Amino acid sequence: MESGKVMLGVLGGLAAGVLLGVLFAPAKGSKTRKRILNKGKGYANGLKDKFEKIYKEGADKYNGLLSEAKDKISKSEI
Repeated sequence: MESGKVMLGVLGGLAAGVLLGVLFAPAKGSKTRKRILNKGKGYANGLKDKFEKIYKEGADKYNGLLSEAKDKISKSEI
């Protein structure tokens, strides 16, 4: 089994456990909904940051390769 699938399964199980724990906790419904909303926002922000980092790294690599290609083309035309 691939380690990525295992990690995804572990994270999914962890998220489900946290959600069930919050749902069955002895708190008012409004408090529980706020907790779930805050957790969701936290996870969403974390994913957004990771995707932005990956996008920036990819864009930087692309721009570097493009610059190298332009340099090689301009040198070969001389």
